[in-house]
Amino acid sequence: MKEFDSMKWAAIFFALVAVVAAVWFIVQPSHSRTGVQREEGIALSAGALATVKLPNSFTEQEQIGASAYDAVCSACHGRNAQGQDGVAPPLVHKIYEPSHHGDMAFVLAAQNGVRAHHWEFGNMPAVEGVTRSDILAIVAYIRALQRANGID
Repeated sequence: MKEFDSMKWAAIFFALVAVVAAVWFIVQPSHSRTGVQREEGIALSAGALATVKLPNSFTEQEQIGASAYDAVCSACHGRNAQGQDGVAPPLVHKIYEPSHHGDMAFVLAAQNGVRAHHWEFGNMPAVEGVTRSDILAIVAYIRALQRANGID
């Protein structure tokens, strides 16, 4: 009788583990099963080079910059400036902190292009059709992302 009870409890235990595993799998966001990881405020797209924590909110200028960034920068530098493997570096990176690459470095890079010097992605071409005002808003957005990730 005792042998049956221990077998019954073992079966119940394994059934419970299976149910918990199934529930865990179901409640996980689908993107965590398809190459995009998400945690609270953190997103890592497939092929991204940096994990970027998003700030709680953006100023109006940073929101404008986010829209402009999505339109002209994200194709190369990835969603939320995470970079893209084999394409372009992450802008939320210590190399681009304000003391090393000031705001004007971003303006000049977008207006004139820039020769590869920190990364092996090749030269960055000038960005066509972007205004200085657009670039400054984009820089404000990038700086907000950097601050949220401890890059001051």
